[in-house]
Order: sequence, then structure tokens, then C-alpha cells
Amino acid sequence: MDNPLAGAAANRRSFLSLVGLGAIAVAGSGALAACSEKAADPGTTQQLDKLQAVLPKYQPLELVQPDIKGVSPVANGFTKYPSSLVDAITEKPGRGSTITTMTPYWGQVPAGPGQNAYLDAINAELGAVVTPGIQDGNTYADKLNAILPARDIPDVLCIPGWEISKIPNFSEAAKALFEDLTDHLAGDKVKPYQMLANLPTVAWGHAVWNERLMAVPWPTDGPYPWALFYRKDLVDAAGAAIPKTAQELYDFGKKMTNPGKGVWAFNDVQAMVEMIFRVPNSKDGWGAKNGKVLFKYETDEFKAALEFMAKLYRDGLIHPEVVASKGADAKLLFSGGKIAMIQDGVGAWLGMQAEQQKVTAGFNMQPVPFFAADGGAPLVWGSGDPVFYTFVKKGLGKEKTEEILRILNFVASPLGTKEFELIEYGVEGKHFTKGADGWPAGTDLQGKEKADQFRFLAGTAPTIKYDARVPHYVNDLINWENAAVKNLEVDPWLGMKLEMPAEYVKVKQPTEDKVKDIARGRRPLSDLDAVLKEWRDGGGEAGRTHMAKALRDAGR
Repeated sequence: MDNPLAGAAANRRSFLSLVGLGAIAVAGSGALAACSEKAADPGTTQQLDKLQAVLPKYQPLELVQPDIKGVSPVANGFTKYPSSLVDAITEKPGRGSTITTMTPYWGQVPAGPGQNAYLDAINAELGAVVTPGIQDGNTYADKLNAILPARDIPDVLCIPGWEISKIPNFSEAAKALFEDLTDHLAGDKVKPYQMLANLPTVAWGHAVWNERLMAVPWPTDGPYPWALFYRKDLVDAAGAAIPKTAQELYDFGKKMTNPGKGVWAFNDVQAMVEMIFRVPNSKDGWGAKNGKVLFKYETDEFKAALEFMAKLYRDGLIHPEVVASKGADAKLLFSGGKIAMIQDGVGAWLGMQAEQQKVTAGFNMQPVPFFAADGGAPLVWGSGDPVFYTFVKKGLGKEKTEEILRILNFVASPLGTKEFELIEYGVEGKHFTKGADGWPAGTDLQGKEKADQFRFLAGTAPTIKYDARVPHYVNDLINWENAAVKNLEVDPWLGMKLEMPAEYVKVKQPTEDKVKDIARGRRPLSDLDAVLKEWRDGGGEAGRTHMAKALRDAGR
């Protein structure tokens, strides 16, 4: 499936006011309060290969053969639409219940049931009334920060993985708020949910907390969290070269920046710059070298990357609206030709190209091949962790929980099924029409009514599928992704699910804010040593102790 995030990672706010179960316990039981009053939370480590007993038994469905093979862990590509579709679920999964959900979306929120033909058509097939609670993806953490402590959660809640990692003691929150799905889905118990059984085992492993299965994962379709995209139409017209070294990236910035014409080279490209300088990023910034565990702030590579970023800001190569804010609307600036190169999530590519080519003739958005600062082999960050996790509210009862799981099973139907077509495109003749190539093409009504209300509740087996709006997308994406697989960073903690110590989680975002101040020139580069000491004393050392113990316990 295409990644629908469209670069939402640029606005991944932290839960600074949600300090583990401290806030949740205020509204909870004495037992919860006791949990939250631990003197220190050391974090937890789960070896995923030891969790097989609580995971669903993998039962692959091979309905459609791929047209383009992805090099693992890149997903396969599909350029031909299936000539016939399987009616995979013949019995309505719902029992007439009203089910509330909450999902993020990075776009306009459409009308709800009764005023939305897309929703109504799916609900009719489900045999239930699913009422979506769509929230702005850019401020999703704020909404979560409000509802979790108050226990005011919907029946079905989607939480992005990048937000979970910022919640101290999330395993305790999960135990308090969400239904344990182990006895519903573990092993052969998943058989009634054939579409969920088709999701990869590695994704299910990350949905375990406290050695219990607590969520339905939304598998990633590609390992790359970031890309540098450039406006090929503008760059070619300016005669600029695509960079292959850090110096060439700087030279590109100088050539493309023209304040007199309202054009700057970059948005905040710090994550990509860190990657270019080979800064470690396993488990969100950790690395192991010569038997020593280091966080990225402690490396020479990070210092060099920070110096480079400070130079980009100092020399005025980053759009001033980005400099003056926490990120500005970089997508709008990029699509409007005000920024020539943008750091964004890989999922931004398809949607932006499809929409902007209708607005700007010749609009051509392309990813820069990965490169290293010195022109050598790049270090490419990657992760196989799920993108989203879907939780079921605790205490709904066995019947409603199973009804919800049947609905999630319906939503997880893969390419080649009628269910997938309905969820992904809507109703033929209303929300899409099929062209000569057989692929559905969305109508204006689809654009108004569909906001991935169901898709973000459950992913499908990973696929990258053709989109008639951008015919070469599948080839271009998979070729770009395949070329980088050989340079993916080796994760020393591969096969482990780590929940970091609470004090480490709490210090992380304040430290990132201090580093951002240095990059933007609000603090001198010489302050990095002081910031690093504050990080170590405030929780960084606790994080290192936890990471090192995880390696020792695994015999690595």
C-alpha cells in the first residue's frame, strides 16, 4: 500500500505534559496511581523472537502476483489492476453497533455518516455504523494528550508509532486503557480473521506490550522515513546539479536561493543532513561502535552535521517562514515554487505530484538519490516498525470487541478483493471510474468524501500500487528504494522492542529543542557540550544503560 502520511513526520509533537501514567492515574484507580509513583522506570526490552506464543499465526494470501519486485524490505509493486476481484468476506462483520473511531488526517475533514456516500456505502457493507473522529494530523499529539489522561477515548483509536515512543511508561497506559487482544488473535485464534492473519509477523511483534498483544499494526510498505525531494522542473530550468556531497548540497542551496524572487533552497532539512553525515539512527538515534553504546549527540558525525545545518541557516538558504516558525507550511512553499528542495516523508511524493500537476504545468517532484557528505557510500536510515497501531477500548465486552476485530479484518483486505476496492476507492460510478488500464481513477466526490477514515484503522499486506494520476510512480519509487537497500543502516537492536526509561523520554524533546536553537543560530555551536551534559544528567545516561543492557542480555 502507498504510504499515506505525506510527510506528517515534520510535525511530530511530543507529549510533554503526559508523563507516563502520572496524568492517567489522576482519573484512575489506586493501583494505577501506585504504578505511576515508581521511583524510577528503567524501561523494558522484549525479544520479539520469544513472543511467538502471543502472535497471530501468519497465513499469507497470494491473490495477485506483483509486476515489480521490491528488494526486501521494500514492498512489491503492482502496475496492472486485477482482472477479477475476490469477494473475500461474504458475511457482514457488524452486528448493528455504533462504533466510534479516531484517526489522523492531513487534509480537509469531510462530512460524517448520513451525509457522506463513501462512509455510508462502507457502513452498509459492514453492517455497523462506524462514526469517524478525524483529527488534524499536524496536531494529533495534542488531541491524544487531552483524551488519554482523561480516559476519554473512542471505541477504536489509531496512534502513530512516532507518538507512542514519546509517551513514558506507555505499556502501563496500554494496560489501563486498551483491550488485551491476545486471546482473540494469538496463534490459530486469528483464523476467523483471515485478512489480519495476512499481515506480516514482524509487524505484529511490535504490537505487543507487557508480553501481550495490545493492538493491530499498520505495516510499513518501505523502510525509509525521510527523503529529499526537489522540484526537477525548477532545478533543470536553473541549470543546477543534483548534489552528491555535502559541499554540492551547499552549492545547490546557493544557486537556487534568490530572495529577490521569493525563492529559497530548503525547508528544515536537519534529519536528512544528519543522514548525509552518517549520524547513527537505530532506535531513534542510537548506535553501537567498538562495544560502546552512543547516542547521536555524542558522535563526531552529529557535530559535523549540526555545524553544516547552522551554516545553511546562517547563510540564508532556508526559507524565512521556516526559520521563523516550528516548520511553517513547507509543502505549500514547495508546491508554490518558493522552496526548491524539501525534506519530507516518502509518502508525500504521490499525493503532492498528483495534485500539483493539475495546478502547475510541468510540476515534477523527484527524490534525490541517497548520498554521503564525502561522496562515499551513504548510510541510509531505515525502520521496519509499523506506521500506526490501532487499539480497542478496554471494557467494551467480548461481543463488541470481536465485532470491531471483524471490521478491522474487513478493512485489512488486500489488493485483489472487492473489499479493498471499496475501502481504497469507494463506489464505482460515484467515487471512481475505471479507465482503459482498468485502474480506478478518483472523482471529485471521492476527493470531498474520503479522508482515509478506514484505511488508517488497519493496513493491508504491504504493496505499492499503480496510480493513474502518476503513471510512472510505482517504477520510480521502487527503483529509488531498491537502489538504497544495500546501504541501509544495520540496527544492533534488531528484533527487540524497547520501551525507554521514563526519565530518558522526558529529556529527549527538550534536548531536541535546544539542538534546534543551535542549528538556527539562537545559541552558539559551543553550547553543544553543555546541552550534551544536560541530556546525560537528565536521562540520557539512563537511556544508554538500558540500551547497553538490552545488547548484553541478547548476547550481542
